[in-house]
Amino acid sequence: MRTIPLGKSGLEVPAVAVGCMRITGLSVKEAERFVATSLELGMNFFDHADIYGGGECEKIFGQAAKSFSREKLLLQSKCGIRPNQYDFSKGHILSAVDGILSRLQTDYLDVLLLHRPDALVEPEEVAEAFDALQTAGKVRYFGVSNQNPMQIQLLQQYVKQSLVANQLQFSLAHASMVTQGTHVNMLDDAAVNRDGGVLDFCRLHGITIQPWSPFQHGFFKGPFIGDKRFKALNAKLDELALAYGTDSTAIALAWILRHPARMQPIVGTMDLQRLRACAKAAEVDFSREDWYALYLAAGHTLP
Repeated sequence: MRTIPLGKSGLEVPAVAVGCMRITGLSVKEAERFVATSLELGMNFFDHADIYGGGECEKIFGQAAKSFSREKLLLQSKCGIRPNQYDFSKGHILSAVDGILSRLQTDYLDVLLLHRPDALVEPEEVAEAFDALQTAGKVRYFGVSNQNPMQIQLLQQYVKQSLVANQLQFSLAHASMVTQGTHVNMLDDAAVNRDGGVLDFCRLHGITIQPWSPFQHGFFKGPFIGDKRFKALNAKLDELALAYGTDSTAIALAWILRHPARMQPIVGTMDLQRLRACAKAAEVDFSREDWYALYLAAGHTLP
């Protein structure tokens, strides 16, 4: 698995990250095999969140990961979502991280992300929390999730640590970050700037975008691969899979990896065969022509 730099952290991370939101569907023994397979594929970056499975995802992973050297694992988790509210208060961030570390059975996180923007955020409190966590050795690097440029700039004005990552939904079927850039000054829906130009902002400021749901359409409406509503896209995926000697899963992921922003998509499969297909995506030398052919097959247009 080839690696990419994670923001300005100095960390080299695998081009494809392993999402653990669905790990509660595995037994601890199955989870051990899943982690072992991920490591064999060079996919040693594991993404968590304290709300996944109400904390059970982190618990299962923590039990499974005991069989492996901590130094071989890169662990990322997210906090800030509570029932019916978001909470970036200092007290909540500190207590949330303690809970994450306990469930993952580790002394530190490589990366902590703030999960969804808190409308009541007080960046001074976030800065105090980050300083305390870094000084205590509980978190090495910090980032955000689902935030636009102004929200990131507000935080960065107070937080002394560089924000190294921003998780955003992005896929062939959910590509507004790209469409708005190709429809500048147009009057159609694709031209609507929905995120403040976050793609270019992150590139300018050395923040790694981590696409979540890279195979989904809509907000968790299901995968577009095999969906009859995406007939043209699936036909092109199959055609390119044959041409590149791989499968449609790898091609859909390779489309994201081809973008020069050097994104790190997070795949959430627990199926070992599909995990191997995701790993193969990093080996695909995707052409510009095929990238645009897939983009158009997904229903996007070029003005």
